[in-house]
Amino acid sequence: MDIIQLRIPTDKAPETAAKGTVLLVMGNGADALIWHPKYIKLFVDKGYRVVLYDQRGTGMSDWIDDWNRKNPYTVKYMAEDAVAVLDKLEIQDVHIIGFSMGGMIAQEISINHPERVVSLTLMMTSGDIGDPELPGLKSSYLIGSSIKGIPLLRYRIMGGERNLIKERIAKHIQVIGYDELDIKEIAEVVLYDLRNRRGININGAFQHQAAVTVSGSRYEQLKNLDIPTLIIHGTDDQVIPVEHGKKLSETIPGSQGIWLEDTGHVFPLPNMSDLIIRIISHMESNS
Repeated sequence: MDIIQLRIPTDKAPETAAKGTVLLVMGNGADALIWHPKYIKLFVDKGYRVVLYDQRGTGMSDWIDDWNRKNPYTVKYMAEDAVAVLDKLEIQDVHIIGFSMGGMIAQEISINHPERVVSLTLMMTSGDIGDPELPGLKSSYLIGSSIKGIPLLRYRIMGGERNLIKERIAKHIQVIGYDELDIKEIAEVVLYDLRNRRGININGAFQHQAAVTVSGSRYEQLKNLDIPTLIIHGTDDQVIPVEHGKKLSETIPGSQGIWLEDTGHVFPLPNMSDLIIRIISHMESNS
């Protein structure tokens, strides 16, 4: 395994109310800042310690400059990154919540280190992104998202803190509307990223996509998984269609599914706070 340095921000629950640890695993190209503080607070207020980290190629973790498309790292490698984070923090077992590629990483951890996973929540993800029996990424989504992104380019081109804050706010509204929109919080996160971190690494996103593509199927291993699993998927997901979530539900023994009507491949999800309460209920019933 490559030796890389990972950046690990954590939020600790009150010592007197520690119920366990939650590991939040983000999707393609996203660093730890993708998880909004108000969502983390929901876990902390319930007595959980929350662990986040910057994936390789993002944020303050090492950016892989000598990456080779002919020999990319895999999702399994990225799962071992997460396990290394837990080892560094001396955490033996966790509740894992993974979104999109993060859900694939969560699957690999559960397959290879089942004794360390108390419960598993898989959001908008797949057991095999290249499954020939299931629909893949819809070309109409790529075209539509490209068109929608054109008006936001002016903020990126103009640059500067104010314009990049406007871009982030506009993206939030464009993706999930005004639901749970907190302009002050968005501004604080953007400013922190610009002033204290390294921003977005486009190459990291390409590397992550390659890792997902070459990692193959996990369905055979998932058939034997003995971990309480909650699967959450939007019925209008055009990146990883809902059929992938339903196949996971059929494959993982005893898993439960939540199907979000008219919801696409977005993060945070609409009504995210309510959804987290349901995730916490899943965690607490399986602690």
